Amino acid sequence: MSANEIADATAERSQPSHPGGTATLAGHRVARIGFGVMQLTEHRPGRTAVTPEAAVAIVRAAVDSGINHLDTAEFYGTRAANANDLIRAALHPYADDLVLATKVGAERDAANALLPAQRPEQLRASVEANLARLDVERLAVVNLRRVDAAPGLIAEGDQRVDLDSQLAELLALREAGKIGGIGLSNVSADQLRHALPAGIVCVQNSHSPVDRASEPVLDLCRAHDIAWVPFCPLGSAFPQWPKVADQPAVRTAAAALGVTPVQVGIAWHLAHYANTLLIAGTADPAHLAENIAAGELRLDVETLAAIDAIDNGIAAPSAF
Repeated sequence: MSANEIADATAERSQPSHPGGTATLAGHRVARIGFGVMQLTEHRPGRTAVTPEAAVAIVRAAVDSGINHLDTAEFYGTRAANANDLIRAALHPYADDLVLATKVGAERDAANALLPAQRPEQLRASVEANLARLDVERLAVVNLRRVDAAPGLIAEGDQRVDLDSQLAELLALREAGKIGGIGLSNVSADQLRHALPAGIVCVQNSHSPVDRASEPVLDLCRAHDIAWVPFCPLGSAFPQWPKVADQPAVRTAAAALGVTPVQVGIAWHLAHYANTLLIAGTADPAHLAENIAAGELRLDVETLAAIDAIDNGIAAPSAF
């Protein structure tokens, strides 16, 4: 072995392993356990606000642990201070292997209320705002968040925009080199099927053992080798929605394996599809470590079957 080969091998061993292994996102090799930055800027009632210093520290801790896929958006937080500010403060200049995936389709008004921003010119403006705030020339992935179906915002009036018009704008931005890959969020199987010729690299839909409504979309992702990036992967923070960690099958598995219910929920996702990429966020370093450690957990067939069966009644409409 040459001196250069020895040096390369030593450098490789010195790098942190990628939590959960790796998959491909828009041509980039990324850790399957990534990090969603939204929680560091969205201060819901009952939650303690995260200081900028603590937020920067946890973003750096995530990357130092081997995470190289961060999920962000210009509209996460406020117009004055948002997720992109935290990423830039924590990590700029960025490592070559860091993949920043952002989202368009909404915006903040002067009072910081979240509004749909679905028109093509608004999508372009949002891409430009992400580029400027992150201080990059190209965004690795831009996810189009559709707002024609729950959960979240619902488009009305001139915000009811056809998918083709939106994709045309994003394709023009990709052709201009400002976007690497185009993703979709909150879409149906028919919408994804319609968009496939655009070269969709990922889909972000609500999905978990207690919310299986998007399984047809996931099946289509499997068929076309598209990355699956579930949001609310452990259930919703809203009190009326079920939590994965509260389910008896999950708690039984956790007790048998000597791990936490959250870790079992994460392991279920990783086992469900090889191209699943998780973007669970947290402001707690202990929770970050818990999520990362779940990447080493493997569930047997019986445990997976028990968790799969949770959907029978838990995710019925009456439960929400």
